[in-house]
Amino acid sequence: MLLSELAALLQVVLIDLTLAGDNAVVIGLAVTGLPAKQRRLAILIGVGGAAILRIGFGAITLQLLQIVGLLLAGGVLLLWVCWKMFRELRRPAHGARAKGAVSLRDAIVQIILADVSMSLDNVLAVAGAAEGHLWVLVLGLALSVVLMGVAANFVARLLEKYRWIAWIGLLIVLFVALRLIWDGGWDVVNHMGAR
Repeated sequence: MLLSELAALLQVVLIDLTLAGDNAVVIGLAVTGLPAKQRRLAILIGVGGAAILRIGFGAITLQLLQIVGLLLAGGVLLLWVCWKMFRELRRPAHGARAKGAVSLRDAIVQIILADVSMSLDNVLAVAGAAEGHLWVLVLGLALSVVLMGVAANFVARLLEKYRWIAWIGLLIVLFVALRLIWDGGWDVVNHMGAR
């Protein structure tokens, strides 16, 4: 029994390491315009809120799988986050206006909304790999949040220094949003056709 739980935990850790990058880019983009102290606070609060939501998603993941259109809604929500990021990136990189461009509240909301829409694949992958072991599921989701927060701080500093990387990050997030819309749209079409 313990061996199967450890094998499940190893799978969960590998999934976390693989999927944490996308979310770190979103968080890094969301906090780029904030001063360093507010950036850390936004990451801490945003990732904390995301952690609570992820554990909640993990607890009800089988029921979530039954909701037709959930991926589509998540993709549309992430597309809105992309639009907000695009507007932020178009602002000047230096000067007084750039420092005040993003509010702490906006950054936190953006982090939580993006994580809600992007983390569904992570939650489902972790829940599947946990093989019904609740402690593995909770530990795996907590680890994914920690990895995301640590990577986000690094990504935010990198994006502030090299602004062009933020545009690449935005394209990655846009790709994820479009993939969710595509997959979710097909789920809806298939469900409607099955009636």
